[in-house]
Amino acid sequence: MNVASTLEISRAAEEPLRRLRDAAATLRRPAKFMEVCGTHTMSAFRSGLHSLMPENVTLLSGPGCPVCVTSQGDIDQLIELARRPGITLCTYGDMLRVMGSEGSLEQARAEGADVRVVYSSLDAVELAAADRAREVVFAAVGFETTTPASAAAVEQARRLGLENFSILASHKLIIPAMRALLESGDVRVDGFVCPGHVSVIIGAAAFEPIVREYHKPCVIAGFEGPQIAAALARLTELVSQGRAALENLYSQAVTEKGNLAAQAIIDRVFMPADWHWRGLGALKGSGLTLRPEYARYDARVRFSLGTPQGKEIPGCRCGEVITGRVTPIECKLFGAACTPVRALGPCMVSSEGTCQAWFKYKRLNKTAKTQSVARD
Repeated sequence: MNVASTLEISRAAEEPLRRLRDAAATLRRPAKFMEVCGTHTMSAFRSGLHSLMPENVTLLSGPGCPVCVTSQGDIDQLIELARRPGITLCTYGDMLRVMGSEGSLEQARAEGADVRVVYSSLDAVELAAADRAREVVFAAVGFETTTPASAAAVEQARRLGLENFSILASHKLIIPAMRALLESGDVRVDGFVCPGHVSVIIGAAAFEPIVREYHKPCVIAGFEGPQIAAALARLTELVSQGRAALENLYSQAVTEKGNLAAQAIIDRVFMPADWHWRGLGALKGSGLTLRPEYARYDARVRFSLGTPQGKEIPGCRCGEVITGRVTPIECKLFGAACTPVRALGPCMVSSEGTCQAWFKYKRLNKTAKTQSVARD
């Protein structure tokens, strides 16, 4: 982070940072807040926000990166499918370099597999419609933000009568992950900066159970540094006052009930299922699987893949990083065997990964707060 960039956010965020400092001065103990959004992770580091915060307030990076939370078993199944003759595997770009137990999709493509980067799930449907003799599988990864597009692709494939299109669904739901973090007891979290993109879909009210059942304040924020600073200021004020409340500071995009049309298409095509997360393990009702009437478009059924199994990368602590247990610099691979050029873990591969953010913006700061949340 250069001096000019730090000064720029400092001027734009002067008022929320002042409020944050004032509220922090009234805290009885240090406060730890967590964002669960990959865009928030990168924006906070890029804008220099961490360096402008009071010493007794820490912002942790949680499981908000879609690529990072995808289990090794899901990744291995994608690579296995890609290597099968007659299959075209379509994926978003961030998944291409994620390492599985035996290589990556990028390596599989170099060996002759037909792996294609697409910008939309409907691009994969178009490929299937153009060549009905070839099986096309779409890697459906992400939170509620990208799920409607996957559902739309399935419905479009059915309308077109495609027999050669399927998806390998690894979609996740954010609320079960937040519950799991709070119930694990491994990391103390005093409140959440809630994700903007996901909130647009599920609505602000979706976070009410976190506030009501766990007595943790939740503040929905936009994606610029000053917007995140404002959310942190409000969270600190609420904790200082001993209040648990839900507040929406991104009302220009997020409504109380969310995008009802997007929710409807998700509900038509998918249903909740128990799913395995990196760093969190198997969580009840935390993922989505295709409804029985859409089973013909389920790649796991179509190709008899079974339950995903996978081996973790030796030494990689990505699962601990995305649950706030450690910081990237506490991983021995970070900056040595694992860099953005030669990434071993998904947290370094993804443009929204915490490790990549640390490497780009914080790795030279040896005195930076290491969070050490599991030991506090």
